[in-house]
Amino acid sequence: MGRTVTVATCALNQWAMDFDGNLERILKSIEIAKNEKARYRVGPELEICGYGCSDHYYESDTLLHSFQVLRKLLESPVSQDIICDVGMPVMHRNVRYNCRVIFLNRKILLIRPKMALANTGNYREMRWFTPWSRSRNVEEYFLPRIIQEVTLQESVPIGDAVLSTLDTCIGTEICEELWIPTSPHIEMGIDGVEIFTNSSASHHVLGKAHTRVELVNSATAKNGGIYLLANQKGCDGDRLYYDGCAMIAMNGSTIAQGVQFSLDDVEVLVATLDLEDVRSYRAEISSRNLEASKVTPYPRIKVHFALSCSDDICTPTNEPIQWKYHSLPEEISLGPACWLWDYLRRSKQGGFLLPLSGGVDSSATACIVYSMCCQVCYAVENGNQSVLDDVRKIVNDEAYIPTESQELCRRILTTCYMASENSSQETHNNAKSLAGEIGSYHININIDGAVKAIWGIFSTITGRLPQYRVDGGSVRENLALQNVQARIRMVFAYLFAQLSLWTRGMPGGLLVLGSANVDESLWGYYTKYDCSSADINPIGGISKADLKTFIQYCIENFHLMSLKGILSAPPTAELEPMKKGHIVQTDEADMGMTYAELSVYGKLRKIAKAGPYTMFCKLITVWKDFCSPREVASKVKHFFRMYSVNRHKMTTLTPSYHAANYSPDDNRFDLRPFLYNSSWSWQFRCIDEQV
Repeated sequence: MGRTVTVATCALNQWAMDFDGNLERILKSIEIAKNEKARYRVGPELEICGYGCSDHYYESDTLLHSFQVLRKLLESPVSQDIICDVGMPVMHRNVRYNCRVIFLNRKILLIRPKMALANTGNYREMRWFTPWSRSRNVEEYFLPRIIQEVTLQESVPIGDAVLSTLDTCIGTEICEELWIPTSPHIEMGIDGVEIFTNSSASHHVLGKAHTRVELVNSATAKNGGIYLLANQKGCDGDRLYYDGCAMIAMNGSTIAQGVQFSLDDVEVLVATLDLEDVRSYRAEISSRNLEASKVTPYPRIKVHFALSCSDDICTPTNEPIQWKYHSLPEEISLGPACWLWDYLRRSKQGGFLLPLSGGVDSSATACIVYSMCCQVCYAVENGNQSVLDDVRKIVNDEAYIPTESQELCRRILTTCYMASENSSQETHNNAKSLAGEIGSYHININIDGAVKAIWGIFSTITGRLPQYRVDGGSVRENLALQNVQARIRMVFAYLFAQLSLWTRGMPGGLLVLGSANVDESLWGYYTKYDCSSADINPIGGISKADLKTFIQYCIENFHLMSLKGILSAPPTAELEPMKKGHIVQTDEADMGMTYAELSVYGKLRKIAKAGPYTMFCKLITVWKDFCSPREVASKVKHFFRMYSVNRHKMTTLTPSYHAANYSPDDNRFDLRPFLYNSSWSWQFRCIDEQV
């Protein structure tokens, strides 16, 4: 009868500029789709070159190599007898477009440029591409010779059109177009398009999956239809982790759910669906049918090919399922761990070195590495040969098979407790106990000798020696004494990262892991060029409150009992002397605000776009039960003073996993000055007038 169609979407771990690897993964996804009897395969955005090419998009080489890969795809026997939808940059009339290239049996059917570019937050597509602004319009695109030789086509249509096969109609969206108020699927659906595809490069943010799934399901709830979402997965070369979640939906319900976090480079999602379910769903939506009678039609590219078979009456179809979401601590456990794995294997280093202080932040980082080891063992146990090959290269053992997470962690993670005369026995014991539980190779260093040597040089030259605050020193002296300790730790971290494996007779070096959370970065509560200055930081986009929730999760799920003491201890830098054996320095006292307050300030500053005055106006209502307007004014002023004084530190912030929408990352997410007038005289005067 020709009712049922089998379609495939996928999540691919593409890597920017890795044309060989990207081609291999695309071909593998097409092969899997064909083996599952799919007749249409859609992949992630810009999958041929990788999404994160950034300014490499300006280079003609990137366009050339993308077309070279496209030629390989067109020529491959794997891509025959299935409609393939792949992403790449295309230049048309000297303008670069972010495109889908849709082909069948060595013929290009349509080049569909992106019409709404992502240009907020981490996205800068308008820097490299131009949106296609001619709605429902196609032009003639003249193919380069290397493609003409394969397709025997001189030109093909480029523009905003849909495909009309023998049995259905297919329309294309690209990532951002799903998120805008005037999504193309609305008008396409009214015009009779029954299958929508979306090729995305949508990165992970804590809790974002809920929004993405709701958008896809709602896209077909009002208008009916089948929706295929493909997405990038993994770290393709920068701070973002693309979290897969490929999915297939129909008539407002989820039909198939892809994995959000995994170490598989290729995941293909296939579903068989009944087109008559779409048609009957639409039949009784009279408002839709009324609009359809007067819609401006899309150009239709006729395709002499069917997604269904004539003899399909006995073909079973997929039924709706309930989407299963990860909890917030599960997302923290899995997302940054997958990001670390990609970074480790692609950087070809021998593991990680983590300065483990015995506090919540560095302990959370250690737990994320342990979670990564758990995922590696799980992948190998389930037959993932690619992961096994990578882990053997990392540990330099061709016969190695990881079976226990602790044993793998000992090979991959070196933890280092760097004690000073200000360190407590409690944090020393906490670090040692946690290292023992997760299995890391643990070393203890005392930095006092190096610190005293530096102050000896300073004293010899100046004839002066600074004192701590508790000994009568000034704020300047107290801060300088702390900063030297912190910066010495960075020097030791990189020294041991470079030579630790050498001392054990092993090749390679280690990546230094940072562990400053997003709230500390926002305030600037860390020493510039201390051991927060690392190679990468898996928790730099996660708040203190969320990290504590994650630590509790690790206690319950990984059975790391040493974390109980770490979780209950007050956060402290341990850079000032103790009094009678007790810690007197705490983070929140130093900052003059709580971590909970910092999260509130961060969300208002970035997400709500609030300056000092607007933040004050909002908080006098939110905090009215426990703060007077004068107290609120004082808190807001203090935050903005410290934020602006320390903003320069963001220019050297360690590349961090992006997980929060209020991240102060200066690289491209949160673009602000780093030299402020920290008195905020006009803004604070407006606040004072209201008080």
